[in-house]
Amino acid sequence: MIKMTKKWMVLTSLITVLILGACSSNAATGEGNSSVGKQVNYRITGTDPGSGLMRLTAKAMEDYHLSNWTLMESSAAGMTAQLDKAYKNEEPIVIVAWSPHWMFNTYDLKYLEDPKLTYGEPEEIHTIARLGLKKDHPVAYEFLDRFNWTSDDMGEVMIDIQNGMSPEAAAAKWVDGHEAQVQEWIEGLEPVNGDHFTLSYVAWDSELASTNVVRYVLDEKLGYKAEALQVEIGPMWLGVANGDVDAIVAAWLPVTHMDYWDKYGEQLDDLGANMIDVKSGLAVPTYMEDVNSIEDLQS
Repeated sequence: MIKMTKKWMVLTSLITVLILGACSSNAATGEGNSSVGKQVNYRITGTDPGSGLMRLTAKAMEDYHLSNWTLMESSAAGMTAQLDKAYKNEEPIVIVAWSPHWMFNTYDLKYLEDPKLTYGEPEEIHTIARLGLKKDHPVAYEFLDRFNWTSDDMGEVMIDIQNGMSPEAAAAKWVDGHEAQVQEWIEGLEPVNGDHFTLSYVAWDSELASTNVVRYVLDEKLGYKAEALQVEIGPMWLGVANGDVDAIVAAWLPVTHMDYWDKYGEQLDDLGANMIDVKSGLAVPTYMEDVNSIEDLQS
């Protein structure tokens, strides 16, 4: 029988702790014997059912032969809640993502490479108006035609909302703090006297920010009584196409909302991009060091 010295027992315990720690780290980063799929139960945490982004993700799963994976329907809020839970515990997670979005300011995330370009090249967010808006509301039309900003601008509003400020208050704060930029949008426009104006949007954090900024300018700078209707993606496009809604500032083109543009484009007035270089795809926390491409999910 071998008699272990106290020094040897301490050394053995230390080695055991180091081994267990390494195993724990591997589970979080995607290393070790377990594949990424097994670590996340072959689940991709998605967002709103029926959205163009979910359609693209379903196509990506076909293009990259992820037949054993499941795309979980949720919402923007539900997806970020799952991300927050996993991130705090440094657990692996694969999410459907888009930017600009406050989650990229809050968490260290990376998009997975998309060599097949299923999600396409970087997109633009367009302002779309109903036919006849230029004649009916020329002041609002001209403002919307000039409206453009950056992802950093939008990020300021999104972070304030995420930190507990109401969307209306966050929009007012941004407009009041960017007087010169807003003045470029409304220079020379004569305010109206309480004309009604309707915007619609999907409850994505990005569109919540942009729609409230536009509504605030319409109300406080141009004299309109503007309302913003929260709807699902399909009704958002249909509302503008049939004239029930005056405009949206939330059209992701040419890929994400391609189906809706193909269906309703002839009934719409595209005022062009209000933001460029926007992106969507699959993303993971950066601590998943060995996962860098959608192709890495195949194993």
